[in-house]
Amino acid sequence: VQLQASGGGLVQAGGSLRLSCAASGFIGSVNYMGWYRQAPGLERELVARMAPSGEANYADSVKGRFTISRDIRKKISYLQMADLKPEDTAVYYCKAYWRGADFWGQGTLVTVSS
Repeated sequence: VQLQASGGGLVQAGGSLRLSCAASGFIGSVNYMGWYRQAPGLERELVARMAPSGEANYADSVKGRFTISRDIRKKISYLQMADLKPEDTAVYYCKAYWRGADFWGQGTLVTVSS
């Protein structure tokens, strides 16, 4: 099983980016898919996650700016990030919960310049 994240990069404050996370090798449906981030010197934190039902949860710091979505059939999760701030700079990781276990993708770096 594998999670492949992409879409990170360098963007100016106020800009937008869209991250994608493609899950492969998962048989059947994937439960939660979500995004976490880790800035230098800080712990990894939840950014957003979405259940198969479509119910989404967001960190307070990104509410109103980030939107998570997913393609259930294709097993892809998206994180649309708008109005980016320098404090959003971090390595972003996607995570999937499947058959009672967490699976992590490799990180993708998002750098927001002021």
